[in-house]
Amino acid sequence: MKLVNTHKLLFSILFVLNLSLLQAQEVWTLQQCIDSAEMYNKKLQISNLDVKSSLQQERVVKGNRIPKLNLNADYKYFTDLPYQLMPMSVFGGPEGQFKEAQFGVPHHLNADLTLAIPIYNPELYGNIKTTKVATELTRIQNLKSKEEVFFEVSTVYYNAQILAQSLDFIDSNIINAKQLLKNVELLQSQELLTGTDVNRARLKLMQLEKERESAFTKYENVMNVLKFLMGKSLQAEIEIDKTINFQKIENYETGTSLSVQLAESRNELLQTQINTLQKTRFLPSLNAFASYGTTGYGYDQEPNRFLNFYPKGLAGIQLTMPLFNGMVSKREVVKKQLEIDASKLQIQMSQDQTDLNIENALKEKNNANQNKELVEKQLELAESIYSQTVLQHKEGIVPLSDVIMAETEVNKAQMEYLATIIEYLKADLKLKKESGNLLK
Repeated sequence: MKLVNTHKLLFSILFVLNLSLLQAQEVWTLQQCIDSAEMYNKKLQISNLDVKSSLQQERVVKGNRIPKLNLNADYKYFTDLPYQLMPMSVFGGPEGQFKEAQFGVPHHLNADLTLAIPIYNPELYGNIKTTKVATELTRIQNLKSKEEVFFEVSTVYYNAQILAQSLDFIDSNIINAKQLLKNVELLQSQELLTGTDVNRARLKLMQLEKERESAFTKYENVMNVLKFLMGKSLQAEIEIDKTINFQKIENYETGTSLSVQLAESRNELLQTQINTLQKTRFLPSLNAFASYGTTGYGYDQEPNRFLNFYPKGLAGIQLTMPLFNGMVSKREVVKKQLEIDASKLQIQMSQDQTDLNIENALKEKNNANQNKELVEKQLELAESIYSQTVLQHKEGIVPLSDVIMAETEVNKAQMEYLATIIEYLKADLKLKKESGNLLK
């Protein structure tokens, strides 16, 4: 019975370990990395909070249109009642002479409800339009942040793919180098080759091992950057899909890039601000108000102690007309107009920059597509030459240096092949971004 329980326990432990290993070796596609970044990237989280904050600010400003109702209450105790001067002529005295007198009671209470209703306020309605445009600007900035993060994730992912493929190529070359070293050592033992040839083969193997160590360090660094962009811990174990799928991608319909949209939105914000300034310079504001409450007076000395309350109420309309404020508004309008002129130039510059980037991306994409076919042929030829050179070396026709040179050409062709594919994918990625299609 104990043996059966032990077997069950061992099976459970092995199952958990295997499950953990499978989770640790989970392969992440590019889309999964982008989805993780969209959810956990801190830059995007901050940007999302900015959007929510902007929406709340818009609600705050709109709330100023709603009538305001306040309850006010106060109590005053006068240790010394205020003095007033009474003309003595009231009591039959001479003209131009006054006598001080204290009026009132020491206890004074006041409570009332006040209602304020904005009927028309050009600054308020201008601010509402401004915050609405500012919210749209924040939304576009959020999309721009997403675009930048998605672009960075894709670029880093492609870099990780090419490094992973490079490691596979290097590992394959190390296997070939070890086999070559083994063959050379065998030929040396048969006194068919000199020790120099063996040292050359051993040196080539050492160089490949050093190259692999350097490539692996670069791969780890790139993977750490990818984890950071994804919002993952640097200690997380993730693996990317090393397969680099090449397929010819058609060009995209050109839309308005987010850079241009951002510049246009900033210009619109400046336009609403200057419109508000123009209106507040000349248009009046009109507000209605009302108040209703009670006032209490009290006296605490015997035998005439009392506390009496008296109602009070009022309603009215207030008109405020701007006449002169020291030319402040005029100078603000001039300043804002200069900012608008600069903003228009910024829109033109953003559009020109976008057109330039699209043109360059198209050329890079077409060039990479043309180079791919040429590089494929070069790789096939280099591999064929290497295979023939190895056979000729075994037959003693060519020296070891020719084998090493042929292998170097294979390595070079392999890296050029990978670089061409990645160059194509990066050019396509840049084209998607500049044409406004990256987030679609």
